[in-house]
Amino acid sequence: MGEPRIREALDGVPEYRPGRPPNAADDRVPYKLSSNENPFPPLPGVLAAVQDAAGTINRYPDMGATELYAALSRHHQVPVTDLAAATGSVAVLYHLLQSTCESGDEVVYAWRSFEAYPIAVRLVGATPVEVPLTPTAEHDLDAMLAALTDRTRVVIVCTPNNPTGTAVDAEALAAFVAQVPEDVLVVVDEAYVEFAATPTGALELSRARDNVVVLRTFSKAYGLAGLRVGYAVAPARIATAVRKVALPFGVSALAQTAAVASLEAEKELLARVESLVAERDRTVSAVRDLGWSVPDAQANFFWLPTGERTTEVAEVFGRDGLSVRPFAGDGIRITVGEPEANNRVIEVLRRLAG
Repeated sequence: MGEPRIREALDGVPEYRPGRPPNAADDRVPYKLSSNENPFPPLPGVLAAVQDAAGTINRYPDMGATELYAALSRHHQVPVTDLAAATGSVAVLYHLLQSTCESGDEVVYAWRSFEAYPIAVRLVGATPVEVPLTPTAEHDLDAMLAALTDRTRVVIVCTPNNPTGTAVDAEALAAFVAQVPEDVLVVVDEAYVEFAATPTGALELSRARDNVVVLRTFSKAYGLAGLRVGYAVAPARIATAVRKVALPFGVSALAQTAAVASLEAEKELLARVESLVAERDRTVSAVRDLGWSVPDAQANFFWLPTGERTTEVAEVFGRDGLSVRPFAGDGIRITVGEPEANNRVIEVLRRLAG
C-alpha cells in the first residue's frame, strides 16, 4: 500500500516560527517582546465598532470589502481598483507570488529579512535568491540589482527591514526601481512604515509605474494583529490578479470594521506612534551607551547583532520574564513595549555588558 503524495517542494520549506510568549520570572510582570505587537489597546472607537459588528457573525463578510476599500481609497488617494486586501500583508504577498510566479522563476530579496519570504517563495515552486545585507544591516540595493536574471519575476524590498529595523530612503528606492526591468515586479513591504523617520515614496512609485506594489498592514501601528488584515496598493492589473487568487471571504467582517474605524482615528494613531518612537529611541540610546551595537532603528523594534551569543543572550532575557526573538547565529530582535518592559531590557543588557 502506498500513501498520499506530498509535494516535493515542501521538503525545502522552513517552518514559520512565531514569537514565543514569555515565562513568568518570580513576581514580576512578564512581557512579550518577540512579535512586534503594539502594546496599546485598539484605537478609540474600534472596540465599539467591532462589538456592533459581532452581531452579524452568522453572515459571511463582504467579500468585496466595499467599505474598507472605500476608506483606503480616501486615505491613500488611489482608485479602489488599485487595492487588494487579505488576512495580513503576508497573505497578500502569498497571493502576489501565486499570481506571478511559476516553477523555475526566481524571487530576489535581502537576507536576513522577513522569515516568511523563503516560505512563500518555495510554496509556489519558485526559487529564492537571498542577497546578504550590508555590514550595517541595510539592503545592498546594488547587489540586489546584480542578482536579477532572466528568470527573476519578483524582487522584494522590506523597509523598514524586519528584523534589522533599517530603512531604504525615497531617493535610493526610486533609483533602484528605475533600474529594475519593467517585467519584474517590485514589492515594497512597508509593514512598519508608520514608525520610520522618513517616507519611502513607494506609494508615489506605485502610482507612476506598472511594476511597483506596496504592502501595508493594520497589525503593527494600528494594533489589530489579532484580526489579521493587510492590503496592497498596486496597479489595477496586479491588484485584480491578487483578488482572483485570494481565498473567498478571507478578511472577516470584524477585521474590516476594525480597520475602517482605525483609519478614522488618525490623530490618536499618530500620538501612539510618536510615543512608541520616543520609547524606541530612548531604549536604543541607552543600549548603545552600554556598548552594544544597534543598527539604525526605524520600526517598533531594534536589532542586536549577537552572532554566536544569540541563544545565550536570549535565554538571559527569558529568565527575566522577557521573550525576545532570537535568530540563531545572527542576532536578536526586540520589540519596543511598555516603558517598564523597555527598562528591563536595558537592565538585562547592562548586566550582560558588565
